Amino acid sequence: MITLTGNTLTLAEVKKVLYNGAYVAASKDSMEKAEKSRQAVDRIVAEKKVVYGINTGFGKFSDVLIDQANVRDLQLNLIRSHACGVGEPFPEVVSKAMVLLRANALLKGFSGVRPVVIERLIDLVNTDIIPVIPQQGSLGASGDLAPLSHLALVLIGEGEVFYKGIRMNAASALQQEGIVPITLEAKEGLALINGTQAMTAMGAVGYLEAEQLAFQSELIASLTIEGLTGIMDAFADEIHQARGYEHQIETAARIRTYLNDSQLTTKQGELRVQDAYSLRCIPQVHGASWQALDYVREKLEIELNAATDNPLIFHDGEMIVSGGNFHGQPIALAMDFMKIAVAELANISERRIERLVNPQLNDLPPFLSPEPGLQSGAMIMQYAAASLVSENKTLAHPASVDSIPSSANQEDHVSMGTIAARHAWQIVQNARRVLAIELICGLQAAEFRGPEKLATATRHMYEEAREIIPSITHDRVFSKDIEAAAVWLKQAEFAEALLPKEEQV
Repeated sequence: MITLTGNTLTLAEVKKVLYNGAYVAASKDSMEKAEKSRQAVDRIVAEKKVVYGINTGFGKFSDVLIDQANVRDLQLNLIRSHACGVGEPFPEVVSKAMVLLRANALLKGFSGVRPVVIERLIDLVNTDIIPVIPQQGSLGASGDLAPLSHLALVLIGEGEVFYKGIRMNAASALQQEGIVPITLEAKEGLALINGTQAMTAMGAVGYLEAEQLAFQSELIASLTIEGLTGIMDAFADEIHQARGYEHQIETAARIRTYLNDSQLTTKQGELRVQDAYSLRCIPQVHGASWQALDYVREKLEIELNAATDNPLIFHDGEMIVSGGNFHGQPIALAMDFMKIAVAELANISERRIERLVNPQLNDLPPFLSPEPGLQSGAMIMQYAAASLVSENKTLAHPASVDSIPSSANQEDHVSMGTIAARHAWQIVQNARRVLAIELICGLQAAEFRGPEKLATATRHMYEEAREIIPSITHDRVFSKDIEAAAVWLKQAEFAEALLPKEEQV
């Protein structure tokens, strides 16, 4: 059970909810804070004070006063009108994360919603009623209005959901679970949609996959080093300590551990003096990507526990302030950084693939073919990797440098953070397929060298992977192998989980 407080949610806990089926509950203290915040809203409505989003219109309509009798209609109209998302739905795991993060944000007690609204969000998480939320349509300020509106529709019994593997009307799924839809009261519609939970949820899922892939990339690269009889001197601790970057030092240490008993690696001058950069500079390049991923983790864990709606209510309603916490710039920049970091893992991987298949760069059979000439072997797998890497370079263009004014120029600078997060997730999917191709080629190179000569760690991976990817004994439809390898990598836990316990770093 994960207890939500509005202040303590971690990526590790998010992972448990999304992938391990952990249930969530709200802490008593946080619900009490939410109740006090709600009482402040009720007083404002009763006293007919003019406060943005409670009894005014929204955006450019903020100067339009709303009669008390129409406050409920104001919130309902807000949700329906703002549900303008288009395109394919977010992956279900992302939409579930959105619901989780929205509940956690409201539990901070600054948003003025009734506790029942939070309870309904938690009900959706715990029953796996997952809103169907179109991916496109958010500017990332004022928050993720369009995606979160599709989420809010479900709470009022409208919209669509994924439930037990079926896409259906929300009302039907709620009924099956005995969940009663709510009627939104003053400010509650705005509190549900004015936030960064779409970009943060997409970013959190993308990060969790990227972190796993980054670990796996080092083990796959270690297999490639063996396939190319790589020189281990470049991974000596002294070299990396001399530069001083922690993540570079750690990457080199993991590779030394993975390859510590290999019979296929070489020493400087034994076969050649130096390796190409794609082998020699693995700690420097992968380590730099780890630096970026650590930055992303830090920003995401702040945003998981951030109050990002508007206005915010402080001091039991004595202070109600319109600000700009919905602006997604911190996450937009982090997602653009993650795009570059993961794209580079794929970029250097493709160069290692080239070295595995190019007969001018190694002493292996050309293109790892069982019958060079008659059979093409891995020739076109390198093409596929190059295509994915090129696509990543396009996707890595920063979304955060763009801004298009909206709401009659009231909202004249926006973050495009959700676009950045979506593209970052796509880069992770592409990068995984590139690394799947490197894995396939590394396995084949190891087979030519002699699998019995592999290090304990890489031999363990070789044996596990061969259950998924057969040896290349003849040309076949390699697309199936690439997809099978990518699925395996996505399902596997961290690369270290593939190692015998005594070999784990």
